[in-house]
Amino acid sequence: MKVLVSGANGFVGSALCARLAASGVDVVPAVRSASGLPHEVAVGNLDESTDWRSALVRCDAVVHLAARVHMMNDTVQNPLALYRATNLDATLNLARQAAQAGVMRFVYISSVKVNGEGRDVPYRETDVPAPDNPYAISKWEAEQGLQRIARETGLEVVILRPPLVYGPGVKANFLRLMRMVGRGWPLPLGAIRNRRSLLYLGNFVDAIRVCVEHPAAAGQTFLLDDGEPVSTPDLIRAVARAMGRPVRLPAVPVGVLEMGGALLGKRAAVARLTDSLFVDGSAIRSRLGWVSPYTMQQGLDATVAGWQRS
Repeated sequence: MKVLVSGANGFVGSALCARLAASGVDVVPAVRSASGLPHEVAVGNLDESTDWRSALVRCDAVVHLAARVHMMNDTVQNPLALYRATNLDATLNLARQAAQAGVMRFVYISSVKVNGEGRDVPYRETDVPAPDNPYAISKWEAEQGLQRIARETGLEVVILRPPLVYGPGVKANFLRLMRMVGRGWPLPLGAIRNRRSLLYLGNFVDAIRVCVEHPAAAGQTFLLDDGEPVSTPDLIRAVARAMGRPVRLPAVPVGVLEMGGALLGKRAAVARLTDSLFVDGSAIRSRLGWVSPYTMQQGLDATVAGWQRS
């Protein structure tokens, strides 16, 4: 099997290319500009006119990871237009060219944010989508466009909606969390009783591998997770356990945290710590027989070890 992977030099892309290659897949790594990957194809900026023809030659499947990622406090004047240019227009352009080139399957990496955010019951694939920010809207619009292309061309589309992905090399909020735990700072989060789904990088790329290959994945949308929803305090304890360090979690009432977040202009940051966002990831397990190869603690151990080596 020959598989084109867009965004191949990114956090998920590099791990996916290694996982597919280990399974005997002939991987075509696609990047925006030359990065030194073996056999990579540089396609330039991603938009509605990107030429993918040379990258798609004799490919059986495409995994489309490249995207304009979600940014908190985006300051551009029209963020939705920028998200649409990359996440919608460029995606549909690639899918159309893939269908024309005879590619059979297109695995699209969307986001759980298409479902929504902040409710206290698990999200499922059957929920009515409720994207509430420009990033999520662009991802949902891309999903709909891909389904139209599938109906018109016969291209087998598989849509995956991951939650927060962590693993060695993770950046942003998860990296900040590890740094705070590593420094032994008291974190006033002991009173939080939420539930959050996470996805370890090793589990994610294995699920993608299955969706590339499994006949029953065609036309499906799957929510992914480690299978172990976790509260914010329990996540911090698990990270501390991976570090072999004690952790201090004073139980400050959630209302006080929310008030402080509002006063400091950090309402969204506090909500990410206090709100729930968890999924029912049973569909991919029951329909494809996928079993996540790593537990959350194993994933956290590997993530912490990678950070400590860096």
